[in-house]
Amino acid sequence: MALRRLAAPLALVALIALCWRAWGWPGLLAGAGGALLWLLLHFTRLMQVLRRAAARPVGTVASAVMLHSRLRRGVNLLHVVALAQALGERLGAEGEQPERWAWRDASGARVVCEFSGGRLAHWQIERGEIRAGPSGS
Repeated sequence: MALRRLAAPLALVALIALCWRAWGWPGLLAGAGGALLWLLLHFTRLMQVLRRAAARPVGTVASAVMLHSRLRRGVNLLHVVALAQALGERLGAEGEQPERWAWRDASGARVVCEFSGGRLAHWQIERGEIRAGPSGS
């Protein structure tokens, strides 16, 4: 996991160093500009995801079944929040490992996700009770 966190910054530094070596000052400026553009794109995505999540109540999702079907192992919490378009409900103390978050839909179904080391490790869906409607006679 430590290598995954260091890969992007090390790649950016290597890119800027290679640009400097190949083209001098103009290359350094071009490499730094590209790195800044990459950082701004990621910041913009983060802000868009959080803006959408702020518009919906915490822990709710349109369809828990659809969220459950779209999840995959190894994605980060930001990716899951983007899929759910809402912040999750924390199911444990802050800092507790693994982190557990839940999203619930209007039918009562709930998706519980466990994050280990910041990555989705396990998820499950818990179905709500099916209530019988009034019988039409």
